[in-house]
Amino acid sequence: MSENKPEIKEYAGGWITERTGTQVPGFLKIAFPIIGLGCVTYFLVNINGEVSHEERGALVRAFNQTTGGADMLMYLVTALALIFVVTVVVFAVRKSDH
Repeated sequence: MSENKPEIKEYAGGWITERTGTQVPGFLKIAFPIIGLGCVTYFLVNINGEVSHEERGALVRAFNQTTGGADMLMYLVTALALIFVVTVVVFAVRKSDH
């Protein structure tokens, strides 16, 4: 009775394990870009806060007027988030070599 046990790889000190040769599930290949692009879009829409909110809008506008804009920094952070999303999606859809 010989059992062929698949080679198990451990990451993060054993918190994440995978069998060698398995691929990323299809739903994750779809979920990663949807969630990531949703987060980036939300960040771009609310880049200066919720200025049109009924209760907080006046406070947000006053804060923005006092502190000034940081649009360039926010666009840089958004670009970094978008690069991260693209990297994760490429990693998820490419074929694993191990």
